[in-house]
Amino acid sequence: QVQLVESGGGLVQAGDSLRLSCVVSGRTFSSARLGWFRQAPGKEREFVAGINWSASTRYADSVKGRFTISRDNAKNTVYLQMNSLKPEDTAVYYCSADRSFRTTVVSTASTAWDYWGQGTQVTVSS
Repeated sequence: QVQLVESGGGLVQAGDSLRLSCVVSGRTFSSARLGWFRQAPGKEREFVAGINWSASTRYADSVKGRFTISRDNAKNTVYLQMNSLKPEDTAVYYCSADRSFRTTVVSTASTAWDYWGQGTQVTVSS
């Protein structure tokens, strides 16, 4: 059974930083695509960042230059470093993984991902 467990969310002020972590179990971690999505109240879940097996990354335009996704295969963990946070970054953040084996393209569609964490709340006050 594949499990994804996020941590690191919280309440911060605009301009602050946070690092989210997601530990993945039950899946061959090193070959998987991994991602972060977020969902604000009343809005659809949206892609934030993704990383493939070779550590190539993709970002939503709204977070480019502020957020960094990375992976540690030895720890089965994917991270999202979030800097210069804005109130519009407030959302529940979800970690995601898929069943693929060494697939290069990182999809921005939530339907392309197979596994999800329970979510962690990030609130940015102005």
